[in-house]
Amino acid sequence: MSFLEAIDHLGFVGWLIVAGAILFDLANGWNDASNAIATVVCTRVLKPITAVLFGAVFNFLGALVAGEVAKTVGKEIADPKLLTSATYIAALVAAPLWITVCTWRGLPISCSHSLMGALVGAVIATAGNEAIHGAGIKKIVIGIFTSPIIGFLLGMAVVTAVCWICRRWRPTRVNSVFGKLQIVSAGYMAFSHGTGDAQKAMGIITGALMAGGAASSADWHIPMWVRITCAVAMGVGSFVGGWAVIRTMGSRLSHINTYEGFAAEVGAATTILVCTSQGIPLSTTHSITGSITGVAAAKGMRRVRWEVGKKILYAWLLTFPVCIGLGFLLSKLLGIWITGSMGDAAPVEGG
Repeated sequence: MSFLEAIDHLGFVGWLIVAGAILFDLANGWNDASNAIATVVCTRVLKPITAVLFGAVFNFLGALVAGEVAKTVGKEIADPKLLTSATYIAALVAAPLWITVCTWRGLPISCSHSLMGALVGAVIATAGNEAIHGAGIKKIVIGIFTSPIIGFLLGMAVVTAVCWICRRWRPTRVNSVFGKLQIVSAGYMAFSHGTGDAQKAMGIITGALMAGGAASSADWHIPMWVRITCAVAMGVGSFVGGWAVIRTMGSRLSHINTYEGFAAEVGAATTILVCTSQGIPLSTTHSITGSITGVAAAKGMRRVRWEVGKKILYAWLLTFPVCIGLGFLLSKLLGIWITGSMGDAAPVEGG
């Protein structure tokens, strides 16, 4: 179904859902996408404006491929047929609110978990606890606990291998070679971010189309207009950039050089692509933070600025409860606005 046909079928709430998905991808772009280019900016391999444009392009390209994470978000957390317009709109408003607040504070929180928490809260408000699918929640939990650990281990492994390979190189040669290689790893990181994070908003829109009867629930298919819309929004968000987050990830957590930035990006990007291929909606922030920490820890635990890490950890711990609560509250309020009755919102309907 084309964009105009889908919007005509869903009516005004369809516009709100699409607008909310775009808002989420914009917020995701200026927080999470900042993680993808933070190290390449702070090692001064690329100028900030060049890095932002570079990251925007590769985020856009990454968003056009894959679809397993979108399926997890749109279909496996809860049955779309049990949900309503209020469910999706609430999730898409609550998550960007929390992301924006944390971005202003320079905290690189998980945009993925913000949306997942808001969606879970909105589903509970709409259809109760029994509407939640255990399989979808299991994938979220796996992403929470494994992504920073895998990122840490891969970052440490890559930087250790690089140090061994380059042990007889002169510092000038190391900086020259890895200054170029870090451009490649930054593109890899931005691309992997696009393959995972843009999928969440695609899943929300596609799930809403299924809930409203604008798309078949039998076969999971992301319309091309949904892919392009979310990819463009992610790219624009990347271009806007989150400079406070870039400073936190690129220099405040640990001071890193070119070969360490390369190792951190390769470790994090590989973590993201492996998990994304399995439909696990993990956090880019968790992955890159774990990888940067692993790279720094490879040369001594004192290199990691644990006070900064603790602030990031607190933001992560707050994300799920805050977003679940926001999603629940907004779903209830929007249910009243859309249908005039508390907690009994009608399914997404046309015009």
